[in-house]
Amino acid sequence: MSGKYSFLTVDQVEAGASIPELSYDVTATTVVLGALASRDFRPMHHDRDFAQVRNGVQDIFLNTPNQAAWFERYLTDWTGPKGRLGRIKFRMKDSVFPGETMTFSGKVEQVSTDETGCAWVDLAVNLTVGERQVTDCSARIAVPKDESDNPWKRKNEQWKP
Repeated sequence: MSGKYSFLTVDQVEAGASIPELSYDVTATTVVLGALASRDFRPMHHDRDFAQVRNGVQDIFLNTPNQAAWFERYLTDWTGPKGRLGRIKFRMKDSVFPGETMTFSGKVEQVSTDETGCAWVDLAVNLTVGERQVTDCSARIAVPKDESDNPWKRKNEQWKP
């Protein structure tokens, strides 16, 4: 193994292109570990009885930081290790429960280069469970201009997400 990872460069991206889907089968462990990782100890994310009786929902469900982490994973899986998330904004419309399969899909809305020379990809991303539209997301991610560029090395005035 060479130790070299493949990554996306801006010349490989064009507006209107779809990016590959990511599907993941959600378990109770997925929900609970996400809540623990984000230090969200509210019982609706780990206590089934509380979620069902007190909240009136079918089961425990993914919290907001857990969904944000899944969006980031989806985008960086696509770009490779040099993709650097600049902005993300999402609106949760429904919950994701254990036993469901969440599917992420995305479309490139715009490709641009800012005044510092940083290449940006703006995307519309959706999280669905079956036919249910669960969360809509817009994201801006920096990708390398070429093989020698690395958005993670941009600092201060060179990083303007």
